[in-house]
Order: sequence, then structure tokens, then C-alpha cells
Amino acid sequence: MNIIISNSSSDPIYLQITNQLKKYIITGDLKETEPLPSIRKLAKELQISVITTKRAYEELEKEGFVESVRGKGFYVALKNDELIREKRMQMIENKLSKIIEESKMLGLSIDELIEIIKLLYE
Repeated sequence: MNIIISNSSSDPIYLQITNQLKKYIITGDLKETEPLPSIRKLAKELQISVITTKRAYEELEKEGFVESVRGKGFYVALKNDELIREKRMQMIENKLSKIIEESKMLGLSIDELIEIIKLLYE
């Protein structure tokens, strides 16, 4: 697991961590019941505050991606297929929004864009 913190990002650090861990969970790089690094260990590795790391883990727990076990740490939650599907759909929608924006700047019509998508889908 490789988490990258960007100082030039407009997202706060805890959100950068949260988003990257979500991606690892959604793609299966982090498996069900797999332990996450301890809050202190991750904070030390990333050279950030323990409070920031704790907030990231708490956000993941609120969203159902991880579970905390008192005295033991945080673990990847058992998969909620509906939640995973929804998050993947959200990722696709975000990427498509960027593609649509770029297509409009190039002057592509919706029909041309759909044709490109159909060709690539097959």
C-alpha cells in the first residue's frame, strides 16, 4: 500500500488518505478483514499528525469501509456489495464528467462521443 500526500492538492490531507484507502478497498488491493497500519505507524510513515490519520480512519469507518476493534486497530470491513458498486459508479461518473468536459472543449458532438465509447467498449 502506497499512500501519496500532495501538498499542492486542494483536498485536505485526511481526505487524500481516505480517498486512496477507499480506492485500495474498492479495487481489492486491501482485502476484507485485512488490518490497516496503526494510526501512529501511518502518521509516522507519512510524516503527518496522528490526529489527521485518526480522522481519515474515522471517516472510512463512518462510510462503512473499515471497522475498528478496540485495542487492536482498524480492519477492512466485510464487503457490502451495494456500497462497493455505488462507489465504483461514482468513480466512473467522475471520470466521465472529465471526458465530457474535454469532449466539449474539442467540439465533439454527443453522437461522436457515444460512437467513440461504443467502439472502445467492444
